[in-house]
Amino acid sequence: MSARKLAFETLLRLEKDKSYSNIAVDNAIRKHGLTGAERSLFCILVYGVIERRITLDYVINALSSLPPHKIEADTRMLLRMGLYQLMYLDRIPPHAILNETVELAPRRSRGFVNALLRQYTRTGEDVEFPKKEKSFPLYLSVTYSYPLPLCEKLIAAHGKEVTEKMLGAFTPPEITVRTNTLKTTREALLDSLLEKGISATLTENAPHGIKISSASLADIGIEDGLFFVQDEASQICVEVLGAKAGDTVYDICSCPGSKSFGAAMNMGNEGEVLSTDLHENKLSLVTRSAEKLGITILRTAARDGRSLDEALIETADCVLCDVPCSGFGVVAKKPEIRYKDLSECAALPAIQYDILNTACRYVKKGGTLVYSTCTVFPEENERNVERFLASHPEFSLVPFSVGKVEAKDGMRTLLPHEFGTDGFFIAKLTRKE
Repeated sequence: MSARKLAFETLLRLEKDKSYSNIAVDNAIRKHGLTGAERSLFCILVYGVIERRITLDYVINALSSLPPHKIEADTRMLLRMGLYQLMYLDRIPPHAILNETVELAPRRSRGFVNALLRQYTRTGEDVEFPKKEKSFPLYLSVTYSYPLPLCEKLIAAHGKEVTEKMLGAFTPPEITVRTNTLKTTREALLDSLLEKGISATLTENAPHGIKISSASLADIGIEDGLFFVQDEASQICVEVLGAKAGDTVYDICSCPGSKSFGAAMNMGNEGEVLSTDLHENKLSLVTRSAEKLGITILRTAARDGRSLDEALIETADCVLCDVPCSGFGVVAKKPEIRYKDLSECAALPAIQYDILNTACRYVKKGGTLVYSTCTVFPEENERNVERFLASHPEFSLVPFSVGKVEAKDGMRTLLPHEFGTDGFFIAKLTRKE
């Protein structure tokens, strides 16, 4: 099966099932044995069409002789694929794109697909996009391909200028890894990657991170256990936690486990790390990964973060409370998150607060509590911390800095255009003696 046909079928299935694209892409690559240029084109088409869907639909509707509701789902998807290649890929000749796309179209819509794509090659640059002077939210929505309600919410939280910079920085990311310092050094790992001809650079702020471009995980040897994938923001969060040798650390809502692994490495594999999560099947993956990395101090337990384990009260030197969140900080990695119904996120702050309210009970006097999310909205971040502090006078915020990332008041939202990381929130608190 060709990369284009597989991408077409995958995109239709994703639109119907509302599942995560990264899982569907990985499954399709394994099932069909895609390699090289075919694998690359398949990934580009799937992720690109999802990422640019709003912009593509805007152009389709502008050029179409049919009203939007009259264009069938499979026809629209083919048009998205064809337009994406014409608008954003410059290495494929337009005639090849047209021929391959039309070939995939069912007979009933082949003429329509051909006509619209050819019209774009003639007059596509004349399609007028919304002007920021007239409607800034609509301009952001069509230009950067984000739903209008999300653009409006981001503007309300961060203002126009920061929101546009943020949306512009949510681009397909490089792979970022955390060096397994139990087995090697960051410098040695970087040298080995460069010797393989892999383009790699040190992370600017996280002290153990490396950014890798133009390579897959298979190419860089992830099976060797010398590193694991972890965004720089998440690595910074682990540094803020400050776990050291001999500590007892609890990682609440820990899956997929990268923060637990980083803490164990910072501890030199001395002490105890307890990783808990609601889903027991996910914890088995954490255990297997820890074994591959050579971590022996980590144990897991299936637990709802809101339920108190009385045996753990005031027993931890460090507690990391990385709560379930709306995820709008990681849209570069999971582009379908941008289409999430905002109303589905309304209950999250209360759940997050309940988890934080329980997790704090495990912190020893003088111990550290870190609250974090991978989102950029104040109601899930600063406001939850402020609410927590109002009812917990025994805790106070602690200033922190990691590289150039500073939080003089103990809280910081990392935005992608600032440090090239995921959108991420970190608050560091200490329990008074």
